[in-house]
Amino acid sequence: MKLEKLKPLTDNYLESIGFVWHTDSDNSSYVSDEIVVINEDEANGYYEACNELYDMFAEAGQYVIDNDLFHEINIPFNLIEMIKESWENDVHWHLYSRFDLAGGIDGKPIKLIEFNADTPTSLFETAIIQWAMLKANGLDEASQFNNLYEALKDNFKRIITLDTDVEKFEEYYANLGWKILFSSISSSSEDINTTKLLEHIANEAGFNTDFEFIENVQFNDDGIFKDEESFEFWFKLIPWENIAIEESELALILTEIIKEKRAIIFNPAYSLMFQSKGFMKVLWDLYPNHPLLLETSFEPLENKKQVEKRCFGREGANTKIINSDGSIDVQTDGDYEGHKAIYQEYVELPTDSMGNSYQAGVFYAYEACGLGFRRGEKILNNMSKFVGHIIK
Repeated sequence: MKLEKLKPLTDNYLESIGFVWHTDSDNSSYVSDEIVVINEDEANGYYEACNELYDMFAEAGQYVIDNDLFHEINIPFNLIEMIKESWENDVHWHLYSRFDLAGGIDGKPIKLIEFNADTPTSLFETAIIQWAMLKANGLDEASQFNNLYEALKDNFKRIITLDTDVEKFEEYYANLGWKILFSSISSSSEDINTTKLLEHIANEAGFNTDFEFIENVQFNDDGIFKDEESFEFWFKLIPWENIAIEESELALILTEIIKEKRAIIFNPAYSLMFQSKGFMKVLWDLYPNHPLLLETSFEPLENKKQVEKRCFGREGANTKIINSDGSIDVQTDGDYEGHKAIYQEYVELPTDSMGNSYQAGVFYAYEACGLGFRRGEKILNNMSKFVGHIIK
């Protein structure tokens, strides 16, 4: 694969714009000083593939609901009612998500690995950092598949305009004035500043907003509050499955809030269906042998190299690459052992001359809108690097 070396952004600059998680625990830079070189056709390929995939997810979501397949894809029982409520009403707008993909460069076919539909990370890196790297190196910052910032701004407006023209936002919003409360946990600078970036974009879109750590937000049957002020919208960078498992009382209250139309939550509860890696088994059943999909099953695949992973798991934890003879190639430990396992056909990620693997991440906000790469070992983990790109 083609890489181009750039002069890195300084830590001082990164910190000045709120990107404070620039150095990993081994003191190496989290953001690579190399970028992946792709061509226009490859960029268009990612764009078209992710738009097609999202349409497939929407079809399959309806199939899961119609056939009550929540247990099969490992959805916590105490979120099912909220998922159905949010799915049925268009006001529960899917704000943003990220497809993780193998292939797409050097003639390799694009294959879906998983869909981060609820709380996708690397938003700041994709929308801001890789763009700034091109600019700082005297390159054309427009030479990327990356309109993520503007796409998010428009998609915030669609919270109000829905499927009508976003140009009508100001006219509609003037009559409503509804506010968005943004929340993250207080212990993660990455979560805090990613959430505040989204708040900034919502402000630019024209919303009244505020921020509060999740532990200080108040919830009751009347709605969602900060210091006794109620909010019509709540954005939370907290995974739905964590709320279901660790905060079961909150899950019940939020279900009532949604049912009684006291507030609207982003990303909506139905995004957890898409987040479940078990959903890819449903996709394979509905679209067998589709060129963008990998065979996926709840049982080990026979005589195939495959990946065993958990329906809900992050940063490559609790993952095994299993050879076709059943021996283990490589595996990781983690905290997600309690979730249901899936088995997905193995696909090689693109590699560089050093043997590093590259996984493409394409953000989706109403349409595919931003590409970035992660570089690491065969199983990417929280020490993987962010790698930007340029179209040449």
